[in-house]
Amino acid sequence: MQDTFEIQCPYCFEFVEIYLEADVAGELVQDCEVCCRPWLLRVRRSAGGDTDISVSRAG
Repeated sequence: MQDTFEIQCPYCFEFVEIYLEADVAGELVQDCEVCCRPWLLRVRRSAGGDTDISVSRAG
């Protein structure tokens, strides 16, 4: 099962949909689909099922 999230690129400021497996948590690097620059995603999941994603510039 995948979860869908809309985030804003910290470089080009475009909104992009990302898909994460339901068990993904922690830090990962993903490139923007629009400008191809790398993001650092921090994914936190609560015991109640809520997901918090923060995005910043990688590197």
